[in-house]
Amino acid sequence: MNNSERFWDRMSKNWDKPIKKLNDITLKTIDRTKKHLKIDDNVLDYGCGIGTITIEIANNVKEIVAIDISSGMIDVAIRKAGDRKIENIKFAQSTIFDERYKKESFNVIVAFNILHLLKDTKKVIHRINDLLMPGGLFISATASLGEKNTFLSFSLSLLSKIGIIPYVTNYNISDLKDLIVEGNFQIIETEHLSHKPPNYFIAAKKSSNNIEIN
Repeated sequence: MNNSERFWDRMSKNWDKPIKKLNDITLKTIDRTKKHLKIDDNVLDYGCGIGTITIEIANNVKEIVAIDISSGMIDVAIRKAGDRKIENIKFAQSTIFDERYKKESFNVIVAFNILHLLKDTKKVIHRINDLLMPGGLFISATASLGEKNTFLSFSLSLLSKIGIIPYVTNYNISDLKDLIVEGNFQIIETEHLSHKPPNYFIAAKKSSNNIEIN
């Protein structure tokens, strides 16, 4: 188990409690995402956490494969889905590079509040492109803490460097958009979900032009 897994396993214990009210960013993320979903979609939720958004969009699609590196998070998500009697989600402790997930397996891949936590975001986005069917959608919402030099962004960077929290990148919005376009996607919708803290929604379609990834 690596440091990130340990950290998120510990965090899952804090989040293993009923959510009385979803916050505004989460509600906006759910609303914007649902607009792009179809009832016959096969979805991969990458970095699903405790399954809050996964569960809310489940009735809008055929099936969701929801993965997270933290077994603690997955345990909480399974219980939450069970409480809601939702049966079309397959939760698994896994990574995006798991060989069980084959090329062009999904219509939609979602990644909420995880891109800024990756050490190699570019590689992950190319993997997402590979897993999507032609014309498939990649939907993300990401903390874009690089938009402003705030005490929060400085603190997170410092805590990450000294190992108290996992890796964090303070992306600005142009960085995020460039990464996605360079990953062979065409951006079809964007929105500021929040300015404080900065959070940015992007929906992008897999481009028809194939590119070779090293």
